[in-house]
Parts: sequence; structure tokens; C-alpha cells
Amino acid sequence: MGKPNQVNKYIKDVLSDKALTNKYVKLACERHLSDLQNANKLGIFFDYEAAQYVIDFFKNFLVHSKGEWAESPFTVAAWEAFILSSVFGWKRKSDNKRRFRIAYISVPRKNGKTTLAAGIGLYLFVADNEIGAEIYTAGTKLDQAKIAHSEATRMVKASQSLLKLIGVFKNNLHIESTQSKYEPLGADADTMDGLNVHGAIIDELHAHKNRLMWDVLDTATTARQQPLLLAITTAGSNRNTICWEQHEYAQKILNGVVKDETFFCFLSSADEEDDWTKETTWIKANPNYGISVKPDDLKRKCEKAKQSPASQNAFMRLHLNRWTQQVDRWIDLQVWQENNTKEISEADLIGRRCYGGLDLSSISDITAWVMVFPDDEDSDKIDVLARLWCPEDRLHDKTNRYYNDYQTWHRQGFLETTPGNCIDYSFIKAKILEDAQRFQLVDMNIDRLFQAHQISMELIDEGINVVGMGMGYMSFAAPMKEFERRLLARKINHGGNPVLKWMADNVAVSIDPAGNLKPNKAESQGKVDGIVALILAIDRLSRGAAGGTSVYEERGLISVEV
Repeated sequence: MGKPNQVNKYIKDVLSDKALTNKYVKLACERHLSDLQNANKLGIFFDYEAAQYVIDFFKNFLVHSKGEWAESPFTVAAWEAFILSSVFGWKRKSDNKRRFRIAYISVPRKNGKTTLAAGIGLYLFVADNEIGAEIYTAGTKLDQAKIAHSEATRMVKASQSLLKLIGVFKNNLHIESTQSKYEPLGADADTMDGLNVHGAIIDELHAHKNRLMWDVLDTATTARQQPLLLAITTAGSNRNTICWEQHEYAQKILNGVVKDETFFCFLSSADEEDDWTKETTWIKANPNYGISVKPDDLKRKCEKAKQSPASQNAFMRLHLNRWTQQVDRWIDLQVWQENNTKEISEADLIGRRCYGGLDLSSISDITAWVMVFPDDEDSDKIDVLARLWCPEDRLHDKTNRYYNDYQTWHRQGFLETTPGNCIDYSFIKAKILEDAQRFQLVDMNIDRLFQAHQISMELIDEGINVVGMGMGYMSFAAPMKEFERRLLARKINHGGNPVLKWMADNVAVSIDPAGNLKPNKAESQGKVDGIVALILAIDRLSRGAAGGTSVYEERGLISVEV
């Protein structure tokens, strides 16, 4: 198998924990061993000579083109040998053609994945005995595809053996004797009709915002006998993408939930329960740790990430290969959890002074009404009481991607409903008036830019002091900073509300040139209404009771009311 001893040793080391890896690499190795035992039943066999052949190609024909290994032969690491031997060694008994038609490989940055992908592309181009082979490096745009494709071009130019065989012209590699070509392909091309794909390399699949390129390439392989569609990527942040779709599918295959004998997957990352600050976690996630992945570099980036949630998000996604909720993460979930200092009891809050924030939803989304109760002994500390509603019909809508969560939260009493298929604003108004009677509601913020005029006027007519707050940077700058200050000081007791926790993990922020923040609902991966309402409530609290002194002015956060 590849270098049989090398690959067999790798599998043995992985499964014995001698080699630190994650759950899914172990499952990939177990899948390989299981397939060897059940090959006859599956109608497949492992061609050791084919596995050795591809590794010999890398060793004998490929040369590193840049960096500290420039001009040195491609030394195949054990994990790379496992991938290569699996993709090219497994075959079907029916026709002796390759078993795997799609290979999904997910590893962190700096593990040499682009170089590995370029080598696979060159093997398909040169050594796969395919007449008229069409190999493509695919990107979201042609310019991005050219960057990845240039690695293959550099490898050809660095190898005297390949240069004798392959012609190089701008962004085209070609072999006249077999009428084959290897070119970059962008999703922004005028047309992608007429492709006859033998091999397609999609580098950084997570960058593809839609499935256009994937579907075009996948359907363009039907005329080939053993095509290969290779996706090689780091984790992303947008879960409404083709990459997340393939990632979830790969996990289901490795977990044994789905059977697909044509799909190979290798997912190297930190496990969910791992401490991201520990070196052992870095080793688990990065198969090239200590080689192309430098420990000192990860240590430096980790220290920076400890100080910044946004940097932490990037560190976990790029260097630990964990999927994150969004690119511009704002709230550190561990810090959020550490603010859960005691259970919230409504009975204990009766009669206490409070300030409210109301974030109204559109027709079928979540509406959030959040009250904050300042502590009499510690003015910075607040207790948070959140009321969250969705329409009754939405709770039972199985097309809702959060259906199971909504059901659970409703049973637990953390998500309430309003009658019908849309939010009933009169129902919300009645609940706010009820709370105003139970507690000492000083005043409340409401989104003045949304459909809040009518409910605002009705609440004002009932004697509630309602303030309309804009949703721009100027309005949010100060309360966002005040929220962060109290959160980092562990002064926001939310009582462990699971819906607020989910929303806190979802929040993405936008930053203006002056460094001011505001929530970005469009970029947030999931609902964030409860956190927005919490910030609105903190804004009213920080400005003080009607006409009182604003802590924003005391702390120099603002000079005028916004």
C-alpha cells in the first residue's frame, strides 16, 4: 500500500494514538481497514501497485518550487501517502477502474495542501494513461484559479523530466502526444460549456459562495471512465455553502451514517472538546506540524488570539480547521459562559428597577424583549431576563433549519410563541405592559428603523417611556463597548439561557473606519435578536433614568446623545 510499511505504520500509529490525530482521521483509517476486510462484498479491491505507482511519481518527478524546500524532491509524508494510496489504489472489481470519484480533503493552512493538490493534478495529467485528458484548477474567479494553478506550473518548470514532456504557454500546460491540457478555470468565465473533465482540483472550496462551479465540474465528468473531482480546503465560516454541504456529507460517511463507495474523505482538525490553546491540539489538527507548520508561529498567533475574539476565530478556523460561526466573531463563548453566575428567578426580580430593549422581528422570525436589572450593591453587575417569541406555526415548521432547537427550547420554557403564522405585536405589547407592572421598568429602547412606530405609540399611550434607537454605527458604538466592558468583567448574569447562548455564538459585527462596531445580522450565522435586544437594554441603563447622568459621558464614550 503506497510505501506499504509507511502507510501501514501510519494507520497503526493513528489507531494506537501514537500519532496524535482527531476523531475523523481515525475513522478514515478504520474505514480503510474495514474495506480491506469486506472488499469482496463491496465489489472492490486494493491495487498495491497502483498505490505505489502514484507515490513513486511524486518522489521521482515532482520537485518543490519555492520556500525552504525549493528544488528538493517531493518527500511524501505518511498522511499524504495514506491519501494518495487510498484515492488511487482502491479500484472496482467490475472494470478495474478507480473506486473514488470525489475526494474531499480538509486540512489547516500551511500543511502543504496546495502543493499536494498540484501534484495530484499533474499525476492525472501525465501518468493516468488518459488520452485527451482535461485537467482544471478551479476557483471562484479566474485570477484566483491562476494563483493555485501556478503551483503546478512552477513544479513543471522545476522538473527537467516533466519539462521534456509538458509544454508551458501562459496559463496553459499541454502534452501534444496525448492532446491533453491542464488549465485554470474561474466561475466568472464567459462560458463553461463543453468541458470534458478527467480531473478537477478545487483549492479552498470554502471560498465558493454557491455551488455553480461544483455542479458544472461534477456533471462534466460523465464521459470519462475514472474521473476525479478533488476538493482540498480549510474550514470555512459560512454554513450555507457547497463546502459545508460536502463537509457534513464527509462526516456522515466517516460516522457510518451514509454509505458512499465513491467518496473519499480526510478531515484533519482539532476535535470539538479540545483546548485550542494547547500544543497537543495543534499537533492533532496539523499533520505537518513541525515540518511546514512551525510551532513558534502557531504559539505567536495563539497568544494574539487569546486577546481578541476575532483573532481567536481566525486561529481556530485557519490553524485548527474548525468551522466557525462567522468571519468577524465578536463574543468569546467561554467568556459568555463565565458570566452565568446564578440562576435567574423572576420572583426575585419583582419590584427591582430595570431597563428594556425590544428587537422586533419580521413576520416569522424571533422577537426579543430583554430586561436588565442593575444590582443595588454593584452598579456594574446586571441580571438579564429575556423573553423570546416566534410564531406558533414556525415552531412546527420542519423546513426550519433550527426546528429541533426551537422544539427543545420551547419545551424548556426559553422560547415562547404567539398565535398564528406571524408575530402578533399586540400579544408582545401586552407582555411588555405586564412586565412593566411586575417590575420597575424605567424606560426601554426600540429599533426606530423597523416597523416599530405603532407599537411604540401604543406603549407610550400606556405610560411607558419608549426611546427609538437607530441601528447605525453612531447609535451602537457606545453600547457595544459598554456591553464588552461588562462582559469581560463577568458582570452580565444571563442565568445560562440556552437561546441567548446560541445567539451570542452567532453574532457577527461590522466595523467602520473609525473602529466602531454594530451587529451585522446579514453576516451572522443564525439569529442574534436576543443579543441585539440586550445591547438596547444596556444602552438605556447606561444612559441612566430619565434625564439622569449617562455613564457614556463619564467614561468618555460619547459626548452627545445619539
